[in-house]
Formats: sequence, structure tokens, C-alpha cells
Amino acid sequence: MVKLRVAGTWSGVLDEVDLENWTVPTLREEVAKRSNVSPASINLICAGKMLKDGDGTEKLSQLGIRPNSKILASRVAVDEGKSLKDEEELNQRLARVKAAVTALSTRHADGALPLEDFNLEIEDQLGNKLHLSESDRQALMMGLMLHTNGKVLMKRGKFRDALEVLNMAEESFSLGDPKTVERVDNIAMLQMDMVWCYFMLKDIACLSVAGVRLDKARDGFERAHGKDASRLKLLQAGNSSELAVYLRLELLEAVVAYHSGQLEKSRRYLISAQTKFKRLQVSDEVLSVVMGMGFEENEAKRALRINNQDAERAVDFLVEERARKALKRQEDLKRQAEILEQKKYGVTPLKKAVDIQLLTGLVSIGFEKQLAAEALRRNENDTQKALDDLTNPETNATIQNDIETRKAKRQKQDTDSKIRLIASMGFDMPAVAAAVQAGGTTETIMRRLLQQGPLPDPAAALQAAAAHAQAVAADGAAAQAVAADGAAANAEPPADASFSEPRDVEMEDEIANELARRDALSDYDIDVTREGEAIDEYLALLDSTGRSSGSASTSGRGHQEKEIRN
Repeated sequence: MVKLRVAGTWSGVLDEVDLENWTVPTLREEVAKRSNVSPASINLICAGKMLKDGDGTEKLSQLGIRPNSKILASRVAVDEGKSLKDEEELNQRLARVKAAVTALSTRHADGALPLEDFNLEIEDQLGNKLHLSESDRQALMMGLMLHTNGKVLMKRGKFRDALEVLNMAEESFSLGDPKTVERVDNIAMLQMDMVWCYFMLKDIACLSVAGVRLDKARDGFERAHGKDASRLKLLQAGNSSELAVYLRLELLEAVVAYHSGQLEKSRRYLISAQTKFKRLQVSDEVLSVVMGMGFEENEAKRALRINNQDAERAVDFLVEERARKALKRQEDLKRQAEILEQKKYGVTPLKKAVDIQLLTGLVSIGFEKQLAAEALRRNENDTQKALDDLTNPETNATIQNDIETRKAKRQKQDTDSKIRLIASMGFDMPAVAAAVQAGGTTETIMRRLLQQGPLPDPAAALQAAAAHAQAVAADGAAAQAVAADGAAANAEPPADASFSEPRDVEMEDEIANELARRDALSDYDIDVTREGEAIDEYLALLDSTGRSSGSASTSGRGHQEKEIRN
């Protein structure tokens, strides 16, 4: 009787295996029993080869399996019908996500006028806007949105769906300039997240590509964070926000090393990851101190992990974080107001919004706001050309005439619309036109018409009464809009043809909300509970490889305090 080591759907050691009598079905049944699944849903791999049942008579020894061989077990789909349906639903969702991300990144191009009342911008970890070429900006924006969506799916435990989205994110990032893309740590984080999905799916078929991705991740983190994360710590005032990220990275490197037969390397990574795991554990005593200052449990734990369990620094961090969020909300409200104002001025011939800062500059030197906005709109926000038009009497007069013409056209459209609406309630069209021309709110006009005599149709009278009630509400809203800015009547609506294209508002809102909930440290805020369990599992596997407990203990002590710093 011999022992076989198993990893995958179940990790452990099979004792008393009879290689001369056991067949693949026998081994599969034993693994399935310990995995609490049916044997039909288990795949077995040894030495890189799939173990097949064959005719059921071949013994394990005949297949080259030796004492202490490593067997990799993975799950396979049994219900093919359900699998096909799930795949179809996944493909539909992926198509929606890709379309929504593409639409958002296109509409939120630098200087563009978005449909929404917010802007999507790429910022560094200090909150500063990054100035990129349009192609790089779109590549990064699409990649970041897809990566964020993938992370949300990972948190929900939908790792297979997440992996598909992360693959799309990788493709989007690849469209940018490599020199630009490699400066950010999002690519390294993406590589690690993809391998984490492999790990959670127990997808041993991706073992070789996992190693390549982890190498890219480590190289990317070092470029972005500096050696030993020195640059990142400097940016973040010496806190340890990166600890959980490197813990996960080292765990995954240990798993790949283990399944590649590099047991000592695996042990070194595991011990280093274990050291980080211990540093991330928050004591109840320190947690209660921070929570006693009025902070929620989750934010208190996060702050303590980032600040090495220092309660005073954690509280300072939380206070500063709340101040940053409050400032960000104010900036968002300001930008929201700017976007609403920009929408009143329309878009330039190249579909860009009127630059509010440039407009403010022109107004500050004495030009009327609507006139200055129109001059900027016509000239693609070129201040000098706008000034030339504004100071040229002939061009200035032309611009004013165009504004007045559009204003009159807009007012006529509004008047005609009001006449048609009221006339549809059963009133005589000439009488309605005369009443509207006499002026007044919709409520006043309706009251005036009702005083002139009864409607010919009782049903129309009821309809008119309902319309009268609606008119009161409509007039109130209209009065607020006019009070907000009387220049709205002069505005030319954005003439962007893309605005009329069908939109998946639900998916776009979902993605935008996911982005809104994140901050500069969201990627580093990892719950390492599963990592801690995996570290213990793989250390136990290493201890069961047949080496003496004494040598294993010596090896452990030799690396106990040394963290990996490749």
C-alpha cells in the first residue's frame, strides 16, 4: 500500500492505495467521495496527462503512477443542457458589458459633452487627472471599467464570469501604448486577479499560463510601486496598503510552484505569505478603540490593516479619508453643474462641449455669457478666434442674430406645442391660439378658455380638467427652470447624432455605479480569509510529502522571518 497526494477539488493524502489493483474508476470514486460530488464530475490528471477510464481494467501502476505521485482533480460539467444555457446567458451579458463600456468611453472622451450629469476621468492615486492621448485614454478607460466589473463579479463568487470580463479588460488595455500602460499597476493587478480566478475555479489546466501571468504581475508591481513597494509607500505616507496584494501574489506563486514540483520554492513563498497574513490580522482590542471613535467596523478594519494596527494612525487616516470624500463630493457637484450648463450651449462642430473655464475668462473681461459661449462653440474653444469674432462688429452682429433667430425658433416651437396640447383637449384651435398669444402660464390660459364657455364634449371637459391639473405642475417646473438660467431659451441643443443611438441604460448605470463606489485603495482592500485557509492547506500538503518532520521544521525555521522580495 502506498500514498498518493491529491490537490484540486479536494486536497489531501490518500492512504493505503493499491497501485497493483486500483483502476482509474476506483481512484476517481475515492476522490469524488472526499469531494462530496459524483464521480462523473471529476477529472484526474497525473504528470500532465489526463487519466482515462479506458476499459476499466488498467491498473494505476500500468499507467505510470508511483508512490507519492501527485494527482490533480478538477470538476467537469455534468448537465450539458444547463451548461449551454448558462453559456448563452453569459455571452449575452458579456456583449452588453462590452457595448456599455465602449459607449461610455466614447461619450466621455476628453472634452466631450456626456449625456449623463457626470464625467468619467482617469486619475492617479493622488486624485490628479491624467492627461493622455485619446487612444490611450480610451484603452485605459475601457480596461479599467471592465476590470472593475470583473472585480465585482469576483466578490459575488462568479469567478468564471469574472474571468471572461477580465480577459476583455486585458484585450482593451493592450490597445494602448505599452509605455503608457505599463506605468500603472492596474495591469499587474489584472494579471493577479485572473490567476486568482483560476485558483478559485481549481482550473489546473491553466497552470502554465498562471506562472507567466504571475511573473508579469510581479514585474508590473515593481515598475509601478518601486523595489519593495518603496514608491507606493512614499505616495501613501508610509502606510502598508500593499500588504494584502503581495500576500495574494505570493500565495498564488506558491501554488504554481507546488504544482510544478518546486516544493522548496513553494514553501518559501507560503511562509512569506503567512508572515504577511499574520500582520493583517486585526485584534478585537485595537478594533474596539477605533470603532469607539465613531467609525464602522469595516472601515476601521481597513484603516488598521493599512496602518499596521496603529490605532492613532488609523483614526487619522479615516478622518483624512472622510475629508477627501467630502471634497470629492463637492467637486462632483460642481462638475455636475458645469455639465448642465454646457448642455445649454450645445456642442462644437467636432462634438466637444464649450469649455467653462475659457467661457468664464471671456465673461470676466466684459462679454455677455451667451454670446461668448456661442463664439467658443463655433471656434472649437479657440479663445483667440472667439475673441476675434467677438471684437469684430460684423461677426459679433452675426452671432447675436443667430442666437436671436434660434431663440425665436425655440419659442415658436414651444408655443405651437402648447397650442396643439390644449387644442387636443377639445378647445377650438383659433380660440386656443388667441389665448396663448395673449400670454400667461398654461394654467392661466386653461382657466381663460374654460370661462369662455363649456366644451362641446363632456369627455373632453374631463380631459381638460386633468390637463389643467397637470399644467399647474408643469408651470411650476418651468418657472424653476427659467429662474435657474434665463439663457436656456437661447441655447442650441447638442447636435450629436450618437445621442439618438439605442442605449443600454441599465448596464451603463451598473458600470458607472461600480466605478463611483471605488477609490484609490479599493484594489488593495482584500479580505484575506480565503488566502489564510489556502496557506494552511498547502503547508499541510508540503508537510505530507514524505520528508521527516525534523527537516520540515528546520526548513520552516530557516525561512520564518524572511519575506520574499523579488
